[in-house]
Amino acid sequence: MRRARIKRADKSDRTAESGAKHGAENAAIAGADFMLSIVEAHHTRGNGNVIKMDSGLKAQKELEKIEQQIAKLQTLEGQSAETVRQIQQLHDRVDGLRREISSHLNAWERTELARHPQRPYTLDYVERIFTDWSEIHGDRGFRDDPAIVCGMARFHGEEVIVIGQQKARDAKQRVYRNFGMAHPEGYRKALRVMRIAEKFRRPILTFVDTDGAYPGLHAEERGQGEAIARNLLEMARLEVPIIATVIGVGGSGGALAIAVADRVLMMENAVYSVISPEGCASIMWRDTSKKALAAEAMKITAKDLSELGCIDAIIPEPAGGAHTDHAQAAELLDRALQENLAALKRLPVGDLLETRYQKFRNMAQFFQVEA
Repeated sequence: MRRARIKRADKSDRTAESGAKHGAENAAIAGADFMLSIVEAHHTRGNGNVIKMDSGLKAQKELEKIEQQIAKLQTLEGQSAETVRQIQQLHDRVDGLRREISSHLNAWERTELARHPQRPYTLDYVERIFTDWSEIHGDRGFRDDPAIVCGMARFHGEEVIVIGQQKARDAKQRVYRNFGMAHPEGYRKALRVMRIAEKFRRPILTFVDTDGAYPGLHAEERGQGEAIARNLLEMARLEVPIIATVIGVGGSGGALAIAVADRVLMMENAVYSVISPEGCASIMWRDTSKKALAAEAMKITAKDLSELGCIDAIIPEPAGGAHTDHAQAAELLDRALQENLAALKRLPVGDLLETRYQKFRNMAQFFQVEA
């Protein structure tokens, strides 16, 4: 009799624990659902028209918090089929809302996304897209510049040269990489590697992600302007296919110095401009708070530049931006590189050079048509 009472007591305890566990799960799901409903209410009317909040990025941050809560729920063991279904529904709603918000971001909000510290950098893409990576250091004249990485790699079995500006995420590495702003020796290193590519007939793939060339005194003393100009000249006549991709911020001549290419691609939330929005606002209105107005006027987003004919294609990003899913961002970039490289390899060298020349020659031509 005593043993039977103990068994019944154990069973009651387990039932109570199970009930408490399911109650906690339901409460967490209800909380996530409530938070998600608030974000949805700020962005969508009943008729489906989008209403902007103070910032699309503010909503993105709220969605990140909700996803963290959902991720904690997924780690719980012994979930019922109903709980799993509810969690999946929350995931689907978050993804749908994130895509809706991303499609309505303005130029300044996309600039903030392009600067996101968790956005994938050049070496993140190298790790996921290429094999047999072998980095090349130094310009054979002064020193190595860690702000630009160059090397040989294989792209789906084909030997290629990879060049890109590299930023960092922690303080030590940011100083080491000089915040992605290259010195003259960085551009000279890039040019040295491009000449190796031409010698061995290897396609060149460049990744642009810099706020600009480093404007320091020593950089100017070593010929920053000459190094950039030399790259523009030499890249225009390299006899191998060149594909440049703006993966984050493409700032001024520092970006253009590795972007004179047969195909210029841009990630969906990247920006490409001659000056930062803050710099433009400071010059035009002497007020950096007008940076959003400057960003809109400068036409720096991928959509704007595609319409102006400055780039050749826009590479879509995962919902919410490339920083939300590095693997998917790399997969989308990989697909675009394969497609464009296959097209360029079919062109004879003469046609390749002429097309590249005409591409840049025809930019910024405007005609006034009388009514």
